Order: sequence, then structure tokens, then C-alpha cells
Amino acid sequence: MGDLEATRLAGKVALITGASHGLGRALAIAFAREGAALALCARRAPALDEVASAVARLGADVLAVQADMRSARDLARLVAVTLDRFHRVDILVNNASELGPTPLPYLADYPPAAFDDVLQVNVTAPFRLTQALIGGMLLRNHGVVINVTSDAAITGYPGWGAYAVSKAALEGLTRTWIAELAGTGVRMYAVDPGDMDTDMHRAAMPDADPCELARPDDVARAFIQLVASPEPAPVGQRVEAAAFGR
Repeated sequence: MGDLEATRLAGKVALITGASHGLGRALAIAFAREGAALALCARRAPALDEVASAVARLGADVLAVQADMRSARDLARLVAVTLDRFHRVDILVNNASELGPTPLPYLADYPPAAFDDVLQVNVTAPFRLTQALIGGMLLRNHGVVINVTSDAAITGYPGWGAYAVSKAALEGLTRTWIAELAGTGVRMYAVDPGDMDTDMHRAAMPDADPCELARPDDVARAFIQLVASPEPAPVGQRVEAAAFGR
């Protein structure tokens, strides 16, 4: 596996959305270092190609697919080309997220089209991708789905509007699916990575001190522990990356 040293995910195939920057990029590199084959998607091809090249240099087998989470056709194509290349997906990380308009407007002033757009990316797309891939996981009796959430899902912050609503819906989706997966070998989690030094956080809170924010590379290690641990966190538990350990 080239330069790979740790291979806790050797033989696994992971699909990561929103992989061109921030946490998605960090996850792609962390998963590659652990030996996983990767299907990566994002809207912007140049940044996505840069990440794909970086993980390929680590020795990972990688497929980069330009796709917009708003497009049902793009999602179907993403699934089709991933399964054509790797024949299965063992780990799905629904990481791609849309913040919405900035500066963050109050709900009373929220543009309805922007509200719909945020829910399309943050709720509908994870549902569609999970529905498309979970059947194969159930047939193999193993698999992990991680939905990236936020503390905005459980705490009301002024201005976080559609983003908070979408993450609350994503956690509800996760809880329902967990109940339906009881007794199978498929695990699903809603993981809150905490406040990170990313473009999205800077857009939402431009005055935040980067020194007080977590680094995506450190948070990605918590995801690896969750996926690869022989004693994973109990299914149904909302996982905070900081509490799980990095």
C-alpha cells in the first residue's frame, strides 16, 4: 500500500462526500493512511482532484467524482460509478453540508429558496445516498454510515436557521434508521465534530479565534477510531468527536 503504515481499514471501501476541503479533505487523507480505498465527491473539480492526487500518493486506490448533492442525477451517477469501480461501499460518510446565506439571517428574513437548498444538501442527499447503499451493506451484514451533524441540531442559536433545522432533521433520520437496523451488522452514527477551523466556520463566525478551534486533521482521527475500533460506540449514541477521543 505504498507509504501506508497503519492499515486498520485495509480492504474497506469508503465513500466520502464534500471531500475537497475542510473535514472532508482531512477524512480522505486519514482514511487513505489507514488503507481504505476511496470514492470522493465534491462540486469543485480542481480542489477534488488535488485531494485525489494527495491520497493516491499515499498509495490509496481512489475514485474522484464531481457531483452536486442537489442533483438526484449526480447522486445516482456517484453511486453507479462507485459500485462499478469497487463493487461495494463499506463506509459512507455523509459529510457535505450547505451553510446557507451569510451573514447568517434570522428565520424571519430567510429566503425560502435558500432554506430549501440547505435541506436538499444536508438532509435529502444523505437520505438518497444511504438508501442507495445500505441494501448492499445489509446483504453483507456489515457496514458503517456516519452522518456529520452539529451542536446546532440540539441548541438554538440565533441566525443558524436552515442549517440548524437540517442537522436536527439529519439526526432524526439517523435515529430512525438506527432503530430499523437493530439486529443487523450495519452501524449508523450522527457525529458532531465540534467547532473546527474551516471555511464554513469562518463564513458563519468570521470573528472566531482560529486558535480556539479544532483542526480537521485531529477530528478526522476520531472518525477513524469510531469506524475501526473493535469496541465501537454503542449504536444509537450521538457521538461528539471531542468526547470520543482523537
